[in-house]
Amino acid sequence: MKALVTGATGFVGSHLVEVLRRSGHDITALVRSPGKAAPLRRLNVRIAEGDLADEAALERAAAGQDAVFHVAGLTAARSESEFFRVNRDGTAAVVAAATRGGVRRIVLFSSMAAAGPSERGRPLVGDEPARPVTQYGRSKLAGEAVVRNGAVSWTILRPPMVYGPRDREVLKVFQTAKLGIAPVFGDGTQELSAVYGADLADAALACATAETAAGMIYYPCHPQTFTSAGFVRAVGAALGRRVVVLPVPLSLGRVALTVTGAAARALGRATILTRDKANEFFQSAWTGNPSRCIRDTGSAPKIALESGLQDTCTWYRSAGWI
Repeated sequence: MKALVTGATGFVGSHLVEVLRRSGHDITALVRSPGKAAPLRRLNVRIAEGDLADEAALERAAAGQDAVFHVAGLTAARSESEFFRVNRDGTAAVVAAATRGGVRRIVLFSSMAAAGPSERGRPLVGDEPARPVTQYGRSKLAGEAVVRNGAVSWTILRPPMVYGPRDREVLKVFQTAKLGIAPVFGDGTQELSAVYGADLADAALACATAETAAGMIYYPCHPQTFTSAGFVRAVGAALGRRVVVLPVPLSLGRVALTVTGAAARALGRATILTRDKANEFFQSAWTGNPSRCIRDTGSAPKIALESGLQDTCTWYRSAGWI
């Protein structure tokens, strides 16, 4: 298979490229920063310089591809319009280029945020009405709509928390847990799903080749669920430390997130720690059911949370990140 990957220099994209190469596929990566592409070149990935706003670069990159894995997107932005410019309009540009290039399947890496929260004990399966609660979630849902209304066969993945080697978001939890403390939004009972980076990449590859995955929305997560407090304790166990969980009540959390968001705006920076994000952080559950993805593609997550966090911890230490 010939495949185009957007976002290949990022955490999720890098794992996808590794899985594609191990499976013998021919990869082109759309790369904004050639300086970040050195690891891709070592894997014999063809580099196409450009970004989602570069119509000509997208056209060249998508021409003759069998599949497009659209991973690139914004998780932090300075405004809602910035989210939509990348997560909706950038996706529209990818769909247009894929259509002109004769691409057979688009696999869109969306987010559980596009669907909105689940209920306790009732993981999302994929056919529930979407009710995103943040700017980010609404922009990802808008990107999904572009793909669903396009002319190219598609599969949409809505992963929850993704972790593993090279991830910098869960790294923050490791860094605080190393100090013996770990704040959690709410009382620590929020129910969560997660997926190890390599498992997500395996699911994406399976979706690109399975006819039964066409036109489907999946939650490609591990079936294991856990609480937010249980998650930070598992991080502590990977570190070999006992961690004290510090619950952050809604009132205090909103104040803190308002301050961090305002500080980022004053510096002209984007951060996920905004008041708007409190609408996600304080929900009762963010869980998904992977059974449909497993049924249709035969790809089942292999890495449970405890072993995945241990592998992640080992990698962080070897890289000098913790």
